[in-house]
Amino acid sequence: MRLAIIGAGNVGKALGRRLAAAGHVVFYGVRNTSRPVDLPTGALRDVPSAAEEAEVIVLSTPWTTTQEACRTMGGDRGKVVIGCTNPLVMTGDGLGLAVGYTTSGGEMVAGWCPGAFVYKTFNQTGFEIMADPIRFQPRPVMFVAGDDAAHKPTVLQLVRDVGFEARDAGPLASARLLEPYAMVWIDKVLKRGADPAFAFALAHPVA
Repeated sequence: MRLAIIGAGNVGKALGRRLAAAGHVVFYGVRNTSRPVDLPTGALRDVPSAAEEAEVIVLSTPWTTTQEACRTMGGDRGKVVIGCTNPLVMTGDGLGLAVGYTTSGGEMVAGWCPGAFVYKTFNQTGFEIMADPIRFQPRPVMFVAGDDAAHKPTVLQLVRDVGFEARDAGPLASARLLEPYAMVWIDKVLKRGADPAFAFALAHPVA
């Protein structure tokens, strides 16, 4: 599958490395292709070219540039768009959510990408975990929220390809739950000094 990762930061690179190792063709869409970027795999494209070429688009941009990225992509109609970005802003108490309760960053992305099939996932833990989820036992869980049932198996499989235990979280409106859930990990690491090498997992009864 051809995957465009929009943004070449820590999250995008971690996901790109894992997805390429699973056999997918990965390339990165960035605003400035002339600026050197140390990529783990794939090649650079400008954002519109990356979106046009891809079958699945992974948005891993900072929240403050996500709307612009959606506007610039252009070639996302009828395609799967995975929003990894949490709507983070600086508050007096450090990082917090810009929206919640009545909407979510995932739903806002859907509004900025009309005609795309938008899903929320890869937002619930840090890039340190995404770089190699299979080293954890039990396997870290990653929830997927999205409205289109036809394409959800594809997204769930991509989550498994990265190395997570994939679970369906229901419609895209469930991003209102997944984004605050992500804040638990963010708060522990960035505010409480926790070692980032921990992940959330589902506990199953012993047979």
